[in-house]
Amino acid sequence: MPPDPLRLAFVMNPIQSLDIDADTTFALMLEAQERGHRIFCVDPADLTVEGGHPSARLQEVTLQRVQGDHVSLGECHERVLDDWADVVFQRVDPPVDDDYVRATQILTLCRRARVLNRPASILAANEKLYALQFADLMAETLVTRHIPDLVAFLASLGGEMIVKPLEGKGGEGIFHVRSDDRNLFSILEQSTRFGERWTMAQRYLPDVRKGDKRILLLEGEALGALLRVPAEDEIRANLHVGGRAEAAILDEDDRRIVERLAPRLREDGFFFVGIDVIGGKLTEINVTSPTGIQEAQRLSGEPLATRVLEAVEALVHP
Repeated sequence: MPPDPLRLAFVMNPIQSLDIDADTTFALMLEAQERGHRIFCVDPADLTVEGGHPSARLQEVTLQRVQGDHVSLGECHERVLDDWADVVFQRVDPPVDDDYVRATQILTLCRRARVLNRPASILAANEKLYALQFADLMAETLVTRHIPDLVAFLASLGGEMIVKPLEGKGGEGIFHVRSDDRNLFSILEQSTRFGERWTMAQRYLPDVRKGDKRILLLEGEALGALLRVPAEDEIRANLHVGGRAEAAILDEDDRRIVERLAPRLREDGFFFVGIDVIGGKLTEINVTSPTGIQEAQRLSGEPLATRVLEAVEALVHP
């Protein structure tokens, strides 16, 4: 146990709506509570700045793993974050819209309180574009707003590819397209909003039928993993659209990817991230609010949330 209890603030989605059996934020908060720390939730709308100092309306919470009765809300505090919080977790789910950006920009003003992940890096790292820092680890990829470019890219890939919006989350807006599909141009029009939105296209990887591997990284090192296997009638492997969670181990390709990413993740202040790998190819680096820790814990039997909190404690009390 840590020598001194910490005050941990979680900037997050409404705590009452969390899925206690799947939500990573809930798992981290519950583990922090069990380790004797005080935990607070913060609605991003309740972040303010006065005199250059970021403040928040923090509400202390007590959690229990009881469906439908998982949270008791305690006293509210209006506090300057640097004076009050030891660690601030930015755990608001995507999309990275204007509200998300403004909240994260406010958190860049924290000086003493540690913000995880580093807010300036989150702002600079679109989860799909950031992966292109390591394009050689990925399948062939094109980012464009222009439909003719997407059609030409599709032809260069042999007539089959994936398209997805850069700001999407949880599998939203992902299409598996083929050149012989009569809906092709309609799909590309919707994906690009008739040429007004950048879209990512990638070679279709048949190994997705075997599963999309989510690898959780803590300070650049592999923490745990799970395999998300798509339903028979789905292209997407995301669990909330019917994907099945299976145990996963890291193979040689996975370890090679992690080794390549680790120095850059540490340099950019990405304390806790989730990467997605299909058939030995990196597809995304999730830095905003990575998920999967509860499923990976259940499948592996490893105390992953405990390890995250131990690392947090080591940051504050090295």
